[in-house]
Amino acid sequence: MSHTRIKICGLTRPQDVRAAVEAGADAIGFVFYPPSPRHVTFEQAAELAALLPPFVTAVGLFVNPEAQYVDEALRRVPLQLLQFHGDEVESACARHGRPWIRAARMRPGVDLLEFAACHPGARGILVDAFVDGYGGGGKTFDWSLIPSGLDRPLILSGGLDPENVREAVRIVRPWAVDVSSGVESAKGIKDADKIAAFIAGVRDADG
Repeated sequence: MSHTRIKICGLTRPQDVRAAVEAGADAIGFVFYPPSPRHVTFEQAAELAALLPPFVTAVGLFVNPEAQYVDEALRRVPLQLLQFHGDEVESACARHGRPWIRAARMRPGVDLLEFAACHPGARGILVDAFVDGYGGGGKTFDWSLIPSGLDRPLILSGGLDPENVREAVRIVRPWAVDVSSGVESAKGIKDADKIAAFIAGVRDADG
């Protein structure tokens, strides 16, 4: 029996953190990208992270950040993992001395194996749909674009929701799935019932 890890991203409210934890999420994502409707301040993120029990990972999502911005986040928020979602190079991701993952925006012509080779320090590769801007588009992509032979854990993102996550897990068999807009009632506002249904769908697909 496999066990697909689950990250709920873009949380902004205490009740949403509690709902995700109670439903069985493995990781919670905080968005440190001011243009995003899911953006949280360091103060907000610290308060939300304080609600996490042991073994639920706090992830900080950044998009082309200044190094000092990430350093300040690490000083003020107990983040265990960094997620880089822009055009960051390996050295920019690795300089903070914290485990990190790198997001690839998938579309025809993207060579995921080459992308992974350019980021050898990444603990995992997150695959998301290519949209204008960065992240949060709620769009799926053609999962057949994902090659076999990736040498790192694969994290599947992009348009996942309670209706399609079973199929996604059964077809792709990722190490983890990452969801944001697919479990929301409005941008940045999570729906506890959708979170529970999403996680139930993953567990059903795990068999």
